[in-house]
Amino acid sequence: MSAIANIKGRTAVRRRRVREALTAYAFIAPWIIGFIFFTGGPIIASLILSLFRWKLIAPPKFIGLGNYLTMFTSDELFRLSLGVTFKYVLISVPLTQFLALGLALLLNQRVRLLGLWRTVFYLPAIVSGVAGSVLWAWMYNNELGVINNLLRLAGIQGPRWLYDKQVVLAALIIKGLWSLGVPMVIYLAGLQGMPQELYEAADIDGGGEWIKFWKITMPMLSPVLFFNMVMGMIGGLQTFSEPYVMTAGGPNNATLFLGLHLYRSAFHYLKMGYASAMAWIMFLLILALTVAQFRFAGRWVYYEAVR
Repeated sequence: MSAIANIKGRTAVRRRRVREALTAYAFIAPWIIGFIFFTGGPIIASLILSLFRWKLIAPPKFIGLGNYLTMFTSDELFRLSLGVTFKYVLISVPLTQFLALGLALLLNQRVRLLGLWRTVFYLPAIVSGVAGSVLWAWMYNNELGVINNLLRLAGIQGPRWLYDKQVVLAALIIKGLWSLGVPMVIYLAGLQGMPQELYEAADIDGGGEWIKFWKITMPMLSPVLFFNMVMGMIGGLQTFSEPYVMTAGGPNNATLFLGLHLYRSAFHYLKMGYASAMAWIMFLLILALTVAQFRFAGRWVYYEAVR
């Protein structure tokens, strides 16, 4: 009888686990179906399509790695877009992190109207990329823009921000700083989670503010800095809305980012296979740079639990 009871008990447990699994899969089924049809499927299709020449109006023609060879051997605009994109990332990402960290340090102090100041600095981050780009394009206007008008009041002749090849990339970098509220909030969360006993020990040892910043704050904040740097790099390499809305890649392709070149290849010139190949090159670049950052992270990122 005990054996039969054990068998029945195990059967009941097994049935309960099956019901729980089916319930779980039923809840996540909408996401799985959506991923297969709207994300996973298009990803696989783009990989296959990158091996074809396809202009929509004619049947696809298999060319193997021809799109990739064309990209690296004869497409001058591809190399130009890579240079523009990397230059933007190398300047904007460190500058954004530096300013976001500085703001987070200021907003971590006990000051009046602290909640208001935090809201003011974070608010621009919730504005969509297109709306923000339209706003900044108006602000950069040579005659009516608020920036040049303020410069005129100070006796300074403002540049033609979006029409001067020498300053247009700087204009986009400045516009990008408008959204530093996101990394600022993440830094602020990291600062508020600092173990206060370390600062108290430093005070007992006579450590000044500068010593506490470099010996306590920065090591403890390094995982947050690493996260923001990785996310900033990924976002910078995919920059699209700003050049598309504000400059259309001009003047003279000075703001032809990789994402914009990909978009033009697909929807202006109908080179769907070529654009798919370019998308995979972008993916591989992001993957390689992200892996490289993780490989070097052990040299400067401090994780308290593993030291």
